[in-house]
Amino acid sequence: MTAVARKQLPLRPAGPDTVDALLAWYDEERRDLPWRVAPGKRADPYRVWLSEIMLQQTTVKAVIPFYLRFLARWPTVKALAAAPLDDVLAAWAGLGYYSRARNLHKCAVAVAEGLGGKFPGTVAELQQLPGIGPYTAAAIAAIAFGEAATPVDGNIERVVARLFAVRQPLPAAKSELKRLAATLTPARRAGDFAQAMMDLGAGICTPRRPSCLVCPVQQDCAAAAHGIAASLPLRLERTERPQRVGFAFVALREDGHVLLRKRPEAGLLGGMLEVPGTAWGDLLPPAKEALRSAPLRADWWAVPGTVVHVFTHFRLELIVYPPARHLHPAPTAAHPPPPFALAHARQTPIPYL
Repeated sequence: MTAVARKQLPLRPAGPDTVDALLAWYDEERRDLPWRVAPGKRADPYRVWLSEIMLQQTTVKAVIPFYLRFLARWPTVKALAAAPLDDVLAAWAGLGYYSRARNLHKCAVAVAEGLGGKFPGTVAELQQLPGIGPYTAAAIAAIAFGEAATPVDGNIERVVARLFAVRQPLPAAKSELKRLAATLTPARRAGDFAQAMMDLGAGICTPRRPSCLVCPVQQDCAAAAHGIAASLPLRLERTERPQRVGFAFVALREDGHVLLRKRPEAGLLGGMLEVPGTAWGDLLPPAKEALRSAPLRADWWAVPGTVVHVFTHFRLELIVYPPARHLHPAPTAAHPPPPFALAHARQTPIPYL
């Protein structure tokens, strides 16, 4: 049916016909992603789990090369469980949200050692594993095990808000959107339907300028019928992120090594390597006070400007201090006291700002 013909059809409330239309579209237009299998087939739970953890707060384009490298290095959950945590963290560097990598390893160990290397197949059981929340559990259960579960991410929230013309703003509307999404989840092909909703949201029912004329479920979309699709879902205005500030000391040696330290295991960027620096606070300490936190005795100077990185919940602004001259591989610089260590700047994955 042509786009023009679809535009002339009367509104059909979202329901079983919506599911059929979307699955037919998915069979022809689905994205070719390395963790997917052909429509109607069951995917490998390990691959689904690995991809879903990586895709949290990260785009598909960014995830694919990391996913392929992980799979080549650790092709099974038992192989991943046997890997040293530091190797997993190093391989994860660049994907961000590093607590995901720590939980990934914990989950692999739990599955390999406690469940014989086999993932459980229900939402309730999956949620008992480290790092698996309601959305990820539903996605794995539906895609890998065919359970009639309903994963609801940002793409699916947007599709459902438009299909049913939900005018309640997010985040208050989340529970209602999840309820409505569940009314559409089919008993058969639940995994394909979930992925079809994801693809629809990613490629057609986009946040801005949705392509309603080529949408396979335009006839079922109440927001399109009322001409309000682009405005949904509504969102409450976000409050401004708080700002934190601090100093960072970047000590390079002539042979390319950089002085690093390991962050505490718990908390933001837990267990990751970083350049030494002051604590991140609301107010910037005086420079003389900050220099007392320098890791080595040197002639430190402030690089003009600042380095800014925006985390989910706050904005970080750092003043960078390098020494006036590269460090020489003298005993004091070659063997720094704990908690400091030397690593080659180009060969050691560290979180970057």
